[in-house]
Amino acid sequence: MFTDWQDRYEHLIELGKDLPLIAPEHKTDDNLVRGCQSRVWLHPEPQNGLIHFTADSDAMITKGIVALLVRVYNNRTPQEILGASTEFIDKIGLREHLSPNRANGLSAMIDQMKRYALADSAKP
Repeated sequence: MFTDWQDRYEHLIELGKDLPLIAPEHKTDDNLVRGCQSRVWLHPEPQNGLIHFTADSDAMITKGIVALLVRVYNNRTPQEILGASTEFIDKIGLREHLSPNRANGLSAMIDQMKRYALADSAKP
């Protein structure tokens, strides 16, 4: 599908353009993902036993990365999110083609999504 990493980065940027954006009132410090070099906001909204995510970033590639993660984890149960493998990231070679700062940010985004799922699963 993609012949080189330039094509993959361009695809990530396109994914970011299609990302359902977080509502302005949810762009808060509480929704800011810690550990990202860029500013990334991630907002979970439980709906009928599933978690719906909206997100945004001030950097194009990072916005594409969070868009990819939203596609994977969006509208899943907390248990599905907590049990989901991140193996796909290594299979597509994403982590190895990111700068160390972006790779740390990727891990921080995944951790944040899983923390939201854990908090939601602990609710009675």
